[in-house]
Amino acid sequence: MSTAWMNCRRTLFGSIAASSFLIFAAPAFADPLDALAAAAKKEGQLTVIALPHDWCGYGALIDSFKAKYGIAVNELNPDGGSGDEIEAIKANKGNKGPQAPDVIDVGLAFGPSAKADGLIQPYKVSTWASIPDSAKDADGYWTGDYYGVLAMAVNADIVKKPPTDWADLQGPAFKGSVAIVGDPRTANQATMAVYAAGLAGGATDAAKAAADGLAFFAELKKNGNFVPVTAGVASLAQGTTPVVILWDYNALAGRDNLKGNPKVDVIVPKSGVIAGVYVQAISAYAPHPSAAKLWLEHLYSDEGQIGWLKGYCHPIRFNDLVASKKVPADILANLPAAENYAKAKFPTLEEQKTAKDVIAKQWDAIVGATIAK
Repeated sequence: MSTAWMNCRRTLFGSIAASSFLIFAAPAFADPLDALAAAAKKEGQLTVIALPHDWCGYGALIDSFKAKYGIAVNELNPDGGSGDEIEAIKANKGNKGPQAPDVIDVGLAFGPSAKADGLIQPYKVSTWASIPDSAKDADGYWTGDYYGVLAMAVNADIVKKPPTDWADLQGPAFKGSVAIVGDPRTANQATMAVYAAGLAGGATDAAKAAADGLAFFAELKKNGNFVPVTAGVASLAQGTTPVVILWDYNALAGRDNLKGNPKVDVIVPKSGVIAGVYVQAISAYAPHPSAAKLWLEHLYSDEGQIGWLKGYCHPIRFNDLVASKKVPADILANLPAAENYAKAKFPTLEEQKTAKDVIAKQWDAIVGATIAK
């Protein structure tokens, strides 16, 4: 899957509504699985939306759900984005037909805003305790499902000694080598790269991390290491940008697609590991609420979480699964070091906004690099 496709497919980050309206719904706690499965089978169907089969292993996840529970899955608008999913809930509030989604899988910002707008209902899956508090709504209205981290994709045919951390990129071995995906003033992936570089320096405050990240890129430019172009897997393969900072799922998919020509190393840095999260939620107007809950139970089970991992999207329970040795060795062997993923920071929406504001306003003055498309 191309970087452009992955970037346009969804919105990872964004602003949220300021209101805090809550809806009253069924209890949020997990239902007994056997009773839930029986109720879901009686409903007879699950309606999902915006889940292309080649995104995060969803094709296999949908197939395994159907095979396991014998419930039909109605798939709406596979190529839609987060905004389309929200609009589908709004447009079908009084509709119990096939165009009304039961569940949504959206960028982080859309979870809190959908809760505030009364569009989703609470449910806490049975594995709730193993999901990090920072990646779920305390009341169960939305739950982080999978994430990517910013990684370094390295053309190993050109770079003989790959970097292991952000500071390595400042060295003379990386002259004319390092690039990001887009303009940090406008492109989220690039903005988060600057933010992550600042976090690697030890800053914890979002504004300070953003400022430190700008200083890092200014130094990278001064050293002649920064290549001011919108990079991607193609420029990585061509050797014009031998090191590209991008989301790990894009990097890993690109590595596989290149099939060793050139050889690509994908490295999660030792510090400054920043995660971008998607969230799962049930429509407040779901025509098949039991099937929706059962779907979430499937996704957050060990089986479902490993299914996402096979599609290079790190499941939200990844650290828990690794600690309990439940991830198959062959899957782990195909990924960057698990211990670096364990360091991932999940920035809040407020932290993201603060960092974006600092970077957008000060990039020109501090870094002074115009990113060519």
